[in-house]
Amino acid sequence: MTKKSSAEKEIDIFDLQSIEGVGKATEEKLNSAGITSVLDLAAATPRELVELGISAEKAEELCLKARLLLIESGFLDKEFVPATEVLERRKAMQRLTTGSRALDAMLGGGVETQAITELIGEFGSGKTQVCHTLCVMAQLPREQGGLEGSAIYIDTEATFRPERISQIAEARGLDPQKILENIIFASVYNSSHLQLTVKELGRYVEKYKARLVIIDSIISHFRAEFIGRGTLAERQQRLNDLLHRLLRTAQVHNIAVVLTNQVQANPDQFFGDPNKPSGGHVLAHSSTYRIFIRRAANNTRLARIIDSPYHPPTAEAYFKITEKGVEDLQETK
Repeated sequence: MTKKSSAEKEIDIFDLQSIEGVGKATEEKLNSAGITSVLDLAAATPRELVELGISAEKAEELCLKARLLLIESGFLDKEFVPATEVLERRKAMQRLTTGSRALDAMLGGGVETQAITELIGEFGSGKTQVCHTLCVMAQLPREQGGLEGSAIYIDTEATFRPERISQIAEARGLDPQKILENIIFASVYNSSHLQLTVKELGRYVEKYKARLVIIDSIISHFRAEFIGRGTLAERQQRLNDLLHRLLRTAQVHNIAVVLTNQVQANPDQFFGDPNKPSGGHVLAHSSTYRIFIRRAANNTRLARIIDSPYHPPTAEAYFKITEKGVEDLQETK
């Protein structure tokens, strides 16, 4: 896969040796860490390369060269551009429909690529149902709100159900078998396993032509393994590293990343909802969009944006969960 820049420079994004300074020996070291393409190297950190036996100076140089090469060739946007150009880019940004017009409208058109969207809520609030629906909708043509690609589903809580995917696809008039074939599933068993999976995520995104990555949930293993204040610093540092890698992967590969998050009780809250998102400030700062989902009357769901770079803090939408997955309260005929 190659792309030309305005200077007619052509590169192979899978060939690490197209980067000046990467020879056979360096390429083998990078491959041993799951860095198999220029895109992977652009999303990596110098510290990872130092751990492979590469000097700190060369590590910083290689990461920078990978990003500059992608910028020159048109795969990544230039670093310094007028805000008007950024606005035009955002108008052309792809968005994935949730299956609900009300929810899409709240999000400004759907779930964005090159961003992390976090779904927060109690058990049974509908987070996983939204994720299952997104896996189906991602495969639709762009004119129907899809991303025309496959989905990667990383499950940490054993809640993924292919039967439910089949039901949603069939109810929407789609081929369940074809839909399931384009959902790549991975079950992770602890936080270290999750970190390793995310570290190699770029390779699987390229291999399966994925446009959507879901992690359900991001915090589960961290809460189970790191107990007490004595382990909090290490937990947050590992979580921070994981989230920044996810964001870089989303930006470099132009994919949508959706995370689910649990809630925890706030004992200091005397009025209103005592629940608050888990993960602390690290997760709050890393997610581009944070959506709190809760049960509402008549078995409906209320989604409210609690953090966003541009959505109003009062933005909310009601939806329901049916055999079609996520759906508007009243379907327009």
